[in-house]
Amino acid sequence: MVSRTTDDYQAMVTAGCAAVCEPAFWAGYDRKNKDGFFDYFLQLTEYEPRRAKKYLLPHYCWLCINPKESEDMGLANDVISLIPELLAKPTVLGIGEIGLNKNSRNELLILEKHIQLAADHDQLILVHTPHLEDKLKGTHLILDALKNHGSIEPGRVIIDHVEEHTAPLVLDQGYWAGITLYPESKATPHRAIDMFELYGHERVWLNSACDWGHSDPLAVPRTALELRRRGYDTDFIDKVLYRNPLEFLSQNPRFKPLG
Repeated sequence: MVSRTTDDYQAMVTAGCAAVCEPAFWAGYDRKNKDGFFDYFLQLTEYEPRRAKKYLLPHYCWLCINPKESEDMGLANDVISLIPELLAKPTVLGIGEIGLNKNSRNELLILEKHIQLAADHDQLILVHTPHLEDKLKGTHLILDALKNHGSIEPGRVIIDHVEEHTAPLVLDQGYWAGITLYPESKATPHRAIDMFELYGHERVWLNSACDWGHSDPLAVPRTALELRRRGYDTDFIDKVLYRNPLEFLSQNPRFKPLG
């Protein structure tokens, strides 16, 4: 939401959204030092909750250095060192969105440090999987990294941006699968519904992409309309779009959505 206007908060509340959960992500440019990240973390943990509250919408966040910026190991380590003291902020849900971008060695090392950070502080984990042709390889690397940490419970990890060829891998190993909804790329509402018709809707979380590019903060409620067109009833729609993410996020007692 740091890239969106306040009109988007008002639109989401009007459409029935009960909470916003914002991961730390790439800001549209590469930040140069840890001070820039610290200011960004304060924006996520202090300013955005206040801005959203004006529209009666609870705002929560996740903290990390995004994989797109983790190639610089010195910077990444500096940023990770900032996170432990911020985990006490009342709207922080866990560590994310960690993961891989180009599947590089440095990205993998920083991924492992983030996983260890989550394990040390008993945090939920939100994972970003790479794009396009790197997604399958990156998903395998991520699953291996998580498995190497014996204290990580799959049910406390959501692996986001799954597509048709990676969703079964994630679900078969007990993790939650996140389907990111975009108007054009990643998964449209039509593709998302096709996916859980193929692989089931347990441990599946649909999320609206809200970033600097072409994206739609109302993608989840728009998916509700498409589900109705396909003949799904109100209880099923509530299960997939609300009760599923509620089940995962409620593992952190801080999470208290509207209603």
